[in-house]
Amino acid sequence: MRPISISYPVFLTLCFFFFGCSNSDQDEATLFFQRGNLVFQSGEYRQAIKFYNEAIEKNPDFADAYNNRGLAKYRIGNFQAALEDYNKAIEKDAEFWQAYFNRAEVRADLNDLTGSSEDLNKIRPVYSDSTYFYVRLGNVQVKRSNFSAAQAAFEKALTLDPKNAEALTNRGVLYFNQKQYDLAKADFRQATQLDPRQHFAFNNLGLILGREKKYAEALPLIDKALALQPTQPYYLNNKGYVLLQSNRPDDALKLIQQSIKLDDQNGWAHRNLGLYYLTKNQPSQAITALKDAERLDPSVENIYTYLGQAYQQSGDLTQACQTWQTGVQAGDELAKALQTRFCR
Repeated sequence: MRPISISYPVFLTLCFFFFGCSNSDQDEATLFFQRGNLVFQSGEYRQAIKFYNEAIEKNPDFADAYNNRGLAKYRIGNFQAALEDYNKAIEKDAEFWQAYFNRAEVRADLNDLTGSSEDLNKIRPVYSDSTYFYVRLGNVQVKRSNFSAAQAAFEKALTLDPKNAEALTNRGVLYFNQKQYDLAKADFRQATQLDPRQHFAFNNLGLILGREKKYAEALPLIDKALALQPTQPYYLNNKGYVLLQSNRPDDALKLIQQSIKLDDQNGWAHRNLGLYYLTKNQPSQAITALKDAERLDPSVENIYTYLGQAYQQSGDLTQACQTWQTGVQAGDELAKALQTRFCR
């Protein structure tokens, strides 16, 4: 299980100025633009795109419409098309700072971290007092593995707005990854109190309680996250893990399989599937699932502990000991304990 950080682009343009088109075109473009904003704010992103298309057709220089259409495309997961619209908005207005902000976000999602950083640096003087800017800056620093810079950015965001639940959640993820679990727990708790829709924080808080083996407390928190995001694959997998640890393997299996169906590249879910087969004394299936987890992400927690146990369960102690030795080299204390107990 791993914690999840969050990031949302927030700049939808509501006000604008026109130059260089007829009054009739302006009026029609304005009407379509306003309709697009209305349905966008209702979450009807595909319909919003249609209205922004009409606005752009009436006024091809309508930078705000390109920006907002890009944001609608972002919300439906079409990142490349969103980037193209932000580029177009900036082409039409080189000082369209909101478009730079949104482009920085999508560039980070497309793993163009250099481009994202360039955009953020360009607009930094404009957004020097924006808590949202520093959250975005922190997120990019996390992706660049500049963790001290990321923490400084989240701290700045919280200085500007101590009630920024997103900044608290993402700082909590940093604490979690640094194994400062008490600090992480405090941030996640505060985030959920400030924003009851903060499903990321509910999930992450549940992870920490799961690590503390407080499964009865962890389960309702992950359920809250799932109530807000029922098909989030990490949340489904995390609930599956808690159910496994609560001696409810059959209920767990359904959730883990659903998680893998939604995202088959999550090594943690394959690990949990392997754990399920271990509880059912099915070592062959466990080995397959656990090796899938190792292939996808060798850093998955205790992967070599469980893979070694699966080999042991299959009767291959030699392979089990070799696998635990790999875990020892990776710093897995459970693998070390098993190697000491069973291997010469």
